[in-house]
Amino acid sequence: MFAKDFLALFYPSLCIICASNLLKHEECICISCLHQTPKTDCFINSKNDVSERFWGRIKLENAAALFDFNKDGNAQKLIHQLKYEEGKNVGIFLGKQLAYAINESECFNNIDIVIPVPLHPKKQKLRGYNQSDFIAKGIKEILDIKVNKKSLIRIENTDSQTRKKRFSRWENMMNSFDLRSNKKLKGKHILLVDDVITTGSTLEACAQKLQEVEGVKVSIATIAVA
Repeated sequence: MFAKDFLALFYPSLCIICASNLLKHEECICISCLHQTPKTDCFINSKNDVSERFWGRIKLENAAALFDFNKDGNAQKLIHQLKYEEGKNVGIFLGKQLAYAINESECFNNIDIVIPVPLHPKKQKLRGYNQSDFIAKGIKEILDIKVNKKSLIRIENTDSQTRKKRFSRWENMMNSFDLRSNKKLKGKHILLVDDVITTGSTLEACAQKLQEVEGVKVSIATIAVA
């Protein structure tokens, strides 16, 4: 502990939003910036902006996002750090914040397994990690729910979704995922986690594949909604 405090004198931990020195009890982002990051009401109301995006498309138990993703806002900065700046610790921290919201929500009950949305092996090798894996790890640290990273796999290395419209995104995701070890999922309530939801095409494709397993129920939770 002394060595850690000594190093902090020369290499202080800084808030990834405002670059101020973090206090001992703070991780990645200071309390002030965290409070200024706009939260959704998704974990309070089951009928919310996220769940509505899947109406008529796929049956979900619940769907929610923690933050509103606004251009140049705090949530966008957090996601950028998570995806493009070797943000493994950021992923764990955000996963913990998601877990606190899940734990306090009456909408999310009896989750058996957490499954992070997988990256294609080539994309994961290029980035060095899958950001959703670390979100799932943060959730597990708080809620102690098993994480399964092997059963759902990505078999198509699809183009970037960023500039595509809804139908193009959906078309881009068709047949992009496959299942392994189906028996481990039979009859389970799965929490599918990712960083950001826009049209929901990726999450829809994942959920459809998971629901091919007998008795599977799916809920969705993401860090932000755009």
